[in-house]
Amino acid sequence: MSSSLKAILGPTNTGKTHYAIERMLGHGTGMIGLPLRLLAREVYDRVVERKGAAHVALITGEERIVPPNARYFICTVESMPTDTRADFVAIDEIQLAEDEDRGHVFTDRILHMRGASETLLLGADTMRGLLRKLNLGVESEARERFSELTYTGKTKITKLPKRTAIVAFSAEEVYAIAELLRRQKGGAAVVMGALSPRTRNAQVAMYQSGEVDYIVATDAIGMGLNLDVDRVVFASRTKFDGRRHRPLTAAECGQIAGRAGRFRTDGEFGETGDCPPFEEETWKRIEQHRFDPVDHIQWRNSALDYASLKTLIRSLERPSGNPVLIHNPHALDEWVLRRMAEDGAIGPNVTGQARVRRLWDLARLPDFRKAGPEGHARLVLGLAETLADPDARLSDAGLERRLDDLSGTSGGIAKLQQQLANIRTWTYAAHRPDWLENPARWQDRTREIEDTLSDALHTALTARFVDRRTTALLASLRKEDALVTDLTPDGDVTVEGHLVGRLKGLTFEPVLDARTLEGKAVRGAALAAIRPMLVERLGQIAGAPVGAFSLNDDGNIEFGGHPIARLTKGGDWMSPGVELIGASEVEPGERAAALMRASDWLKHEMSRVLPTHWKLRHEKAGDALEGLARGLAFRILESGAAVDLRQDDPSARLTPEQREALKALGLRAGRVAAHAPDAQKPAAQRLIAILRAVQAGSPFPLAPEGAGSFPLDGTWPEEALAANGYLRFGRRAVRADLAERLGWEIAKRRKEADKNAFAIPIDLASVVSCPSDDWPAVLKGFGLAPAEKDKETDAVLLWRYAARARPDDRPAPKPRGERPQGRQGAPGGRPKGNERSRNGPSSPRNGPRSAPPERKMDPDSPFAALAALLPPTPPARDKAKRKRKPKGAKPPASPAFAYTPFQ
Repeated sequence: MSSSLKAILGPTNTGKTHYAIERMLGHGTGMIGLPLRLLAREVYDRVVERKGAAHVALITGEERIVPPNARYFICTVESMPTDTRADFVAIDEIQLAEDEDRGHVFTDRILHMRGASETLLLGADTMRGLLRKLNLGVESEARERFSELTYTGKTKITKLPKRTAIVAFSAEEVYAIAELLRRQKGGAAVVMGALSPRTRNAQVAMYQSGEVDYIVATDAIGMGLNLDVDRVVFASRTKFDGRRHRPLTAAECGQIAGRAGRFRTDGEFGETGDCPPFEEETWKRIEQHRFDPVDHIQWRNSALDYASLKTLIRSLERPSGNPVLIHNPHALDEWVLRRMAEDGAIGPNVTGQARVRRLWDLARLPDFRKAGPEGHARLVLGLAETLADPDARLSDAGLERRLDDLSGTSGGIAKLQQQLANIRTWTYAAHRPDWLENPARWQDRTREIEDTLSDALHTALTARFVDRRTTALLASLRKEDALVTDLTPDGDVTVEGHLVGRLKGLTFEPVLDARTLEGKAVRGAALAAIRPMLVERLGQIAGAPVGAFSLNDDGNIEFGGHPIARLTKGGDWMSPGVELIGASEVEPGERAAALMRASDWLKHEMSRVLPTHWKLRHEKAGDALEGLARGLAFRILESGAAVDLRQDDPSARLTPEQREALKALGLRAGRVAAHAPDAQKPAAQRLIAILRAVQAGSPFPLAPEGAGSFPLDGTWPEEALAANGYLRFGRRAVRADLAERLGWEIAKRRKEADKNAFAIPIDLASVVSCPSDDWPAVLKGFGLAPAEKDKETDAVLLWRYAARARPDDRPAPKPRGERPQGRQGAPGGRPKGNERSRNGPSSPRNGPRSAPPERKMDPDSPFAALAALLPPTPPARDKAKRKRKPKGAKPPASPAFAYTPFQ
């Protein structure tokens, strides 16, 4: 008999699965692959009723019932035994071949699984064109839906008719809706894909029997579960697919909505709760079952090379060569296999078919716990370290310890669900006889634990969905008596003995998401109770001492460890505003005293940490200064901590009196920088960065704490350097006070050498904590240039102060008959233009010049010490050969300051 291949395609409620079961039972042997373990168990029970348990096998990842004389195999698609031949083969929900995680398995079964006599492919009509492109020789049969499907729009949960299924996509939403239905409608069953078949069947039985009239479910009901549902409503249309939150496609919505209406009974669908309404085009497509055709499906190479771990990975990555067969390189099992190859304790140099196949089997362990790629990989890698050798087995003692931890039933719903998810991993392992010492023993043990946990979870779900908190709160709100509220020292707020949220600073945070129905009920009850607590907290803030407050890095003022106010942009960075965070439930007048206290504390903090800035900005201390000193003081205030003086006019010199006046205000001015020493402390730098960030409305860089210098990158503009008290020297930022000290040390070395070219020991780099690679660039920032280099290593041996150029970039002419006086950079040279004169005296046409007038020096300046170290000016040989100073020329700079201004 020749084998036939047929595709039965159509929407839900067309009888496709029922037809396949009937066709299978008409053959001597048969196999059907189903998309869910829940559905496989349901079909298994139906076939057992017809053929008896001795002739029916159930094979899923976590369950394996295979009688010796089994003739009919009910499997999940992943667990279909490829080495078992049957007269009939059916694959259900073939449109799942486009799923990024599981699709390649469905594709493999579509391409390769065949019955000896008959093969059926069951699924949505969207697969019709793609099956044609695959050239499988498949005969297609379209099926019409038995009943009509009608869109009804939005309905409140409390007004939903009986026999309604409400669909949500998180456990929190499912439980909140079920709890509301219990209070308003007498109860609801709960169905989620994470439930065990035993729990799910017990919940469905309550609904089917009429014990409850509503069922709250995830999209697990969309895959063939047979329920007497008249209406399906969506509480949400977004889901987390393991990688991201995304909206459902129209086809997915149609798959779920199509569960409404049984056989000839028409069905309805719509929305409820916070779910946005369907667009007209979408709901019409669902009514008419018109969806975009599937244009490609997932594929994986089945001819794998197990010679080594590397060759296996390469063979998995091999493309199909067919544009409709797409390989997903991000599949979880392939990702885990690559992690094995990167792990030093496992790979990558694993060879031999047995060892490589073992690692691939481990990599394909399903993520039953939904722990995410990293969490799942840690579990698999831990197993691989034990089981990498094909002869290795998990010990009975180790497995016993793991199962003991999972066997308790004293936890709540969430804990029981987590235990069930974990036990599925070990149930899967128990059905791998090559992983355990005594697999038969552990199959019974894991099944026993799963059944116990399932019964406990069903009991917990039936008794109470979530807990009694919402019921108690709503009941209390209906009372005329005042609610009994309490605030613990940790900020926990209880109403009528039930925890409803936490008061952090002046902000109330409910224990449940306010977007869920239960969260809204909790918040409504709690807000009526916390107002007196907020008024009391505001009073505490208004009378709190200075030490009760602090400022965090985000620009928030904290009280009791929680933000209660935030800094806002002001007229300038030293004048920020303050606004309270939270306490919106009380009147503005009740907030005023607390706001004023927070503002007063900020002023106190700024005056304490930045005393010089505070005096300049708010006490107008700089108004008493005159001329250049006054301008320099306000430049420092504007910059934040330092001002770079290297590019300033060298003729603009502070008088000793002006330096003293600046010093009295807490400012220092040298030849390299002017700075505020108290603004260069770590606490001051942090406060400046916070204030500047608030004013700019964006993050502001903060220098490394206590750094004498640090390397620069593109995130450091001059404004940020100055605010932190640093100057740019090549590729490094150097703290202003240390830059002054280093300049003094360099001049000292120049004086000690008593010549233009002089050595600068590398030890001086420690003054500014500079590494040797950046040292030359720092020296160049002081106006130095290499004078002599090692011919072999090109290392600088001697340095000199860079010459200044004449304005016309030409050397000054030498007076006829006169001998040049001095050399480049030597005493007697006069700054002119951008370089020093190379010819000593001026051109004769400029006339003779007089001796420079004596200048007074600030005795507290570090340069006074430098001047004392200079050698005396050599006497002139005769008056005729003395240098002449042109009329009106400025006096020459002392060689102690020859490095300023800088090039």
